[in-house]
Amino acid sequence: MTTLSLRTLTRTLWLRQQLVPGQRAVQGVPAVVEHVMGLQAQDNLPPYLSLAARVDGFSPADLSDLIEDRTLVRLFSMRGTVHVLTAADALTLRGWVQPALDRVSGTNQTSRPANHLTTEQLDAVVGPFLADGPQPHPEIGKALAAAYPDVAEEALRHVSRERLPLLQVPPRGLWKRSGGVVYQYVDRYLGQPFVEADVQDLVVRYLSAYGPATAADMTKWSLVTRLGPVFTAMAKDGRLVTVQDDKGRTLYDVQDAPVADEALELPALLLGMYDNIFLSHADRDRIAPDDARKAWMGVNGGVGSVLFLDGILAGLWKVDDGRVVVEPFTKPTRAQQAGIEAEIARVEALLAS
Repeated sequence: MTTLSLRTLTRTLWLRQQLVPGQRAVQGVPAVVEHVMGLQAQDNLPPYLSLAARVDGFSPADLSDLIEDRTLVRLFSMRGTVHVLTAADALTLRGWVQPALDRVSGTNQTSRPANHLTTEQLDAVVGPFLADGPQPHPEIGKALAAAYPDVAEEALRHVSRERLPLLQVPPRGLWKRSGGVVYQYVDRYLGQPFVEADVQDLVVRYLSAYGPATAADMTKWSLVTRLGPVFTAMAKDGRLVTVQDDKGRTLYDVQDAPVADEALELPALLLGMYDNIFLSHADRDRIAPDDARKAWMGVNGGVGSVLFLDGILAGLWKVDDGRVVVEPFTKPTRAQQAGIEAEIARVEALLAS
């Protein structure tokens, strides 16, 4: 069995994530969003940073306009977080991850007072309430509280977005125009029905963007469990191939998927506080080793936007009075510092646009 080094896995992930200049196989905003199966978007800025790093000549309007015309949408989905998705993926992925979201809802302290309510009971109130169009999330909470006055309104608001397929309508997520959270049902907003996911197809897509990887890695990306038998069956049928890492772990991959050369040079890169490149593997050594991840992680999530050097999480950055301030975890080399300065200029130009 072929063995891939950690360095090779790092570079292969960057290559498949369309982060290597001059070696991008996927072109254009919708195609990239589809390829990576969504962009982390609980904050408004990260998806713009994600695309600026993956799409040559990207302008913020390239994403903002596609959210406004419904080509792309913002939806609570993988890992119980908001993602920018293509319309087709929104109609497929939300139903696939719903059992995982139900588990999250069942253990969430904020949602707990409303856990006795069924999805059908919630839908019986929210469905008619949104019949005439999208409504702000607080108003949805009030409508539910009127029907269930013994349940805390905060719990009802929280559980509604976990159990019901509600997407965030614009202007939420538009470039420098974001408003409050206003919801509508995905299928109503898009005027299309939900589609049942082909799990094997999703495995192929995940590996094409994040592989080689394990079933546990795909679970980390999605929160969907019991994927191991699917991977095993696909390998047995010849749809997947296997390699191993330098720890001896078996990794699955798509046949003929690109594998990067160990010598591939990776540029310094500034991404947002959240990007699926470092949130989508159970074993993150290839992208965010434990010490780096701990430096990024606070009590309630990330503590800053992220810097990558040589393909690895290597620091944080923030915006201070319109200027990008970078804080590497260790002192960069002279060449790395030059790369950081170039990235600062690139991101400052994006933020000023």
